[in-house]
Amino acid sequence: MKPSVILAAVGAAVFLSACSTFQTGPVGNPAVPQPAHPVELSRYLGLWYEIGRYDNGFERGCEGVTAEYSLRDDGLIGVRNSCRQGAVDGPLKVAEGRAKIVKGSGDAKLKVSFFGPFFGDYWVLDRAEDYAWAIVGEPSGRYLWLLSREPRPSQAIRDRITARTRELGYDVSMIRSVQQPPAG
Repeated sequence: MKPSVILAAVGAAVFLSACSTFQTGPVGNPAVPQPAHPVELSRYLGLWYEIGRYDNGFERGCEGVTAEYSLRDDGLIGVRNSCRQGAVDGPLKVAEGRAKIVKGSGDAKLKVSFFGPFFGDYWVLDRAEDYAWAIVGEPSGRYLWLLSREPRPSQAIRDRITARTRELGYDVSMIRSVQQPPAG
């Protein structure tokens, strides 16, 4: 396994364990709401493009970030996070993990692990009815991701995601836009 893959997986594991034990960094939402809607897993699976996030150490310098979810043979969800280090054409970093659904959450809460027995919270706080976008967070209010099925959604969709994020109580001034590679 390449050192960069191992480093990414270890970084993700540290992040996930930090989410549930000791958080650092600013809180963008001191009162994280429960997920707004249940999630139909078959519609949520697939490729997502990160279009915005709260900055965090394990994604430092990452552009062209994607997350791909798939159903595994063991019933868990496969998670493959990718980023381009430093620029949209920078070196590729990949972290592979797994997730399990939290019972009674309408499939909107997951526990995700990239390393060993450590699992962190992953909450689909809201999503478009057609699953074109999603807002993902966790209980501390320190981590936030804005996801889209398109690498460069229209300004109207970006505005809708930002407005909904604000409605959920998040400080949208803390959101860092993520660059995606040009269409090609």
